[in-house]
Amino acid sequence: MTALPSCSARVVVLGGGLAGTLAAAALAPHVGEVLVLEHDTVLPEAPAPRPRLPQAAHAHILWAGGADAMEELLPGVTDEWLAAGAHRIPIPNGMVSFSPAGWYRRSWPDTHYLIGASRNLIDWAVRRRVLELANVRVRTGVKVCGLEGDAARVRGVVVRDPQGEREVVAADLVVDATGRGSRSTQWLREIGGPEVRETVVDAGVRYASRRYRAPEGAETDWPVIHIPADPRQDRPGLFATIISIENGQWHVSLSGTRGGEPSAGEDLFEEFARRVRHPLVAELLSRAEPVSEVSAFTRTANRRRHFEQAALPEGFIVLGDAATSLNPVYGHGMSAAARGAVALRELTRRTPVLAPHFASKAQRAIARPAAAAWMLAVGQDRFFPGAVGRKPSLADRLGARYIHRLNQTAIGNALVVRRLTDVMTMRRPAHVLGLPDVLLAAALGARMPLLDGPQLRPREQEVLDRPPLRSAGAAAAEPGT
Repeated sequence: MTALPSCSARVVVLGGGLAGTLAAAALAPHVGEVLVLEHDTVLPEAPAPRPRLPQAAHAHILWAGGADAMEELLPGVTDEWLAAGAHRIPIPNGMVSFSPAGWYRRSWPDTHYLIGASRNLIDWAVRRRVLELANVRVRTGVKVCGLEGDAARVRGVVVRDPQGEREVVAADLVVDATGRGSRSTQWLREIGGPEVRETVVDAGVRYASRRYRAPEGAETDWPVIHIPADPRQDRPGLFATIISIENGQWHVSLSGTRGGEPSAGEDLFEEFARRVRHPLVAELLSRAEPVSEVSAFTRTANRRRHFEQAALPEGFIVLGDAATSLNPVYGHGMSAAARGAVALRELTRRTPVLAPHFASKAQRAIARPAAAAWMLAVGQDRFFPGAVGRKPSLADRLGARYIHRLNQTAIGNALVVRRLTDVMTMRRPAHVLGLPDVLLAAALGARMPLLDGPQLRPREQEVLDRPPLRSAGAAAAEPGT
């Protein structure tokens, strides 16, 4: 039996992407109606690209903390992803990672997981389930032009329909989930609202991504291959990642910070992969066939708009990338939005949407998981050459040294592996890294020697031992179908 809503409020959510649909899922059980306004004229009825989501062409990691949150909001969505071909990859042993401190071992208990799937599949399953909720509906082809209201309260939004007709859509609560391109700060100024402080840390990251057909025998139960940059080196950071997704494919993303950006040229894609700290990704790609063109993406700055610190009008909150957008290389954007949506749901269970100060309480609740993801990202990005934003302070440098010490300790300590994974997967906040048992482990250091190479399972090594399809430096094959 469906629970009755706790109030008759009408909520308008701006944006039908992942953050918007998760916000709708969080609020729907507690309000009378949720109306999602989407700029696209058509939302795909199957996992397919959306024109206003160019970042979907790049590899996405849905960490356990984010997947857990989506499952809380929409029970059964995980099974839907898996039934459509997604992979539930165990962590830490399902990841081959070359940290700045060395190769991680793969002999610890699997305590976490991530979902390997295309962004198109993840969004589609969430959107489909949300739009099945009885009191949620969507209007497409709608351009939001501003807020209706004043500095005390937002009462709706001003929109234009596909014919250009202006209309005011009334709402008791407006949720901005329009992503990186959000114009909320401008809209607030136009109705006499506050200035919102903004913090930017931009390492100048450029992405280049491509899909490959996984080699025979590597279509399932394949680990994530991740070669991150070392921010301690005084040179641009280069990253390379392979993630198994649906349809027997690998989604491959290469990225570089300012001065080390990858090219969008297909003939240079695998060449760039050989320039990262270890050539494992390049060696694996030379044994797989590309099935797509190379896609590039450059809107990767970490940008935090501090709505939680502003005196916002009643009836208005901001969620997801519209509030905190993160460098995608760390894979926390989806999980931060999902954790923010769960925080919104928990508040709504205790406090009616129409209650005084609901919006300010909601904004603070949403900001907490986003702030945790922010610290993970900027704690690395501040150190790369040419990074825009506040330079690393003494505290930043001491924090970075401590994290490096934890990475070193994790080479041979199961407790530290568990705690680092807790934080990376957004299941627990970063303060667990300062608990006494972790501090003691860091002081003692690793009790096992460094590995001299990646720990590959026999099937993984067999794929690597096959003759390459392309020699180093040769142009990649034309994409297949």
